[in-house]
Amino acid sequence: MYATCKTYKNLALFDFDGTLCKKDSFTGFIFYALSKRHIVKQGIKILPWIQAYYLNIYPADAMRPKLFKAMFAEADTTELIQLAEEYASHLLTQLDTKLYQQFLKHKNLGDDIVIVSASIDLYLKQVCTLLDVDLICTETEVINHTFTGRYSTPDCSCDQKRILILEKYDLDQYDKIYAYGNSIEDTEMLSLADHSFMVGKDQDLPILKEQKKFA
Repeated sequence: MYATCKTYKNLALFDFDGTLCKKDSFTGFIFYALSKRHIVKQGIKILPWIQAYYLNIYPADAMRPKLFKAMFAEADTTELIQLAEEYASHLLTQLDTKLYQQFLKHKNLGDDIVIVSASIDLYLKQVCTLLDVDLICTETEVINHTFTGRYSTPDCSCDQKRILILEKYDLDQYDKIYAYGNSIEDTEMLSLADHSFMVGKDQDLPILKEQKKFA
């Protein structure tokens, strides 16, 4: 009997906002897709929570779904998805040069790459299609071609990132795990990695190694 040839790839996990992308893509999409009048009108309704968020007394993982509901509840999918696809192309011009070069090195090595983000699937699906990588993110609910304003999954931040990664990937099948983030919301994801990089804290990106093949 001959042993099966198996390749143990590397797995690269990239946070999006503030890491691979320089901007806050969620807030950016609100201003890209909606009129100023709508933003102001809906923003006033949740102004106390917005103020509490900026005072660091209301958490981001609670603020994001509240903001999404205020801005996008009852939005028609056809128009919004078209805007999201346009916005995704715009986001690719906002990638951080240093992190994107590291991303391309992973690509050239044939590593599996995943964007793991608390931002929403609405535009991130198209981003990942354009980049040809996998996606784990917060998913939005659609009923009868209309966005309900609710998330269909928990906010993909903090421990949810770790949980969803472990549900989707068998980390033992990879030679090395690399993870890149920029905030406390990425700490649990970075804890899974053999080599990690925190924007604003670490100076040197991990040195990448060729994947190993075992007969």
